[in-house]
Amino acid sequence: QPIMQKTPGKTRILVAPLDWGLGHATRCIPIIRELLRQGCDVWLAGEGAQENLLKQEFPQLPFLQLDGYRIRYSRSAIGLLLSIFRQTHKILTAIKKENAWLKKMIAEYGFDGVISDNRFGLYHASVPCVFITHQLAIKSPLGKWSEKILQKRNYWFINRFAACWVPDLEGKINLAAELSHPLKKPVVPVKYIGPLSRFNSFSPPAAGNGSKKGHLLIILSGPEPQRSILEDKIVKEAGHYNGTATILRGKPGLSSLIPSSNMIHFYNHLPADELNKEMLQAEYVISRSGYSSVMDLVALQKKSILIPTPGQTEQEYLSKYLLEKQIAFCISQKEFCLDDALAKARQFAYHSPEINSGNILQQVISNFIADLAKE
Repeated sequence: QPIMQKTPGKTRILVAPLDWGLGHATRCIPIIRELLRQGCDVWLAGEGAQENLLKQEFPQLPFLQLDGYRIRYSRSAIGLLLSIFRQTHKILTAIKKENAWLKKMIAEYGFDGVISDNRFGLYHASVPCVFITHQLAIKSPLGKWSEKILQKRNYWFINRFAACWVPDLEGKINLAAELSHPLKKPVVPVKYIGPLSRFNSFSPPAAGNGSKKGHLLIILSGPEPQRSILEDKIVKEAGHYNGTATILRGKPGLSSLIPSSNMIHFYNHLPADELNKEMLQAEYVISRSGYSSVMDLVALQKKSILIPTPGQTEQEYLSKYLLEKQIAFCISQKEFCLDDALAKARQFAYHSPEINSGNILQQVISNFIADLAKE
């Protein structure tokens, strides 16, 4: 098959994001774009919603089937912890399987390097593999002792990779605070590659000419059943909202749709450039406080109302931090009521840091490619 033939002088790189919400896939978009810009032969891997999203963005790239971890969430916060604990065996089995899968794929397709966004099994003895995460410290509702155990486990996996890339800034001004800047770091080289947004290539509009007053963009995302619980709540309340709204359901690949009205437009999913336009038009963006969403919002300097996924300690920690730094107005799902949240957001003094991390990623990738050439 001609696809197997490697082009001399072209580095073949596999990029594979975790199937935990869409954020891991969306933040790989700028990485994939940069690899292509630097002349790499890029291959992608995954399944389900991540596959749909990446195929929409990069229809020309070869795609390999790789099972996800398929983690199920619970309806309550403490239930989430228990359900993840119950699924530990399933997760470890998935990690083992994906490691065996990678060995096979490297033998078959001759990848020179691998970039894994939070997939713990994609390491290899002789091919340099990079692990991407913004969570070097993992927050737990059970307190510090359990966080120490989780970090040890996390690093045990990360240290099997050639390097760890953190999508944040290294200094005092950053977006993930303790999550990405723990006191103790992994043993492998840790590189801060700057916040990653698939919208970096679009410049934010000049003040005042972009957003329509009263227009909301509501982005639903994340694992079930919490995505649907929030959707039901928001759809009900948006019916009484007296402005316009675009509701993005976070379901790429789904064909059935909620009918739109004059005031409210529903989409299952939008490609990056269309979503980019929608974000620029919105006066407020309402979404989960997932880290990828935060990076996109900061890149576009948008005012946002963030609702952490109940029980997802990382999102709960992030929303506390972002509220404190006045980067975003955050509110819990239980307390969320559309009119009330908007009234509070209008009183809120937003203070979004201006982050320009353009060249960091370019440099890190060009060093990575140069190192692969030496291998």
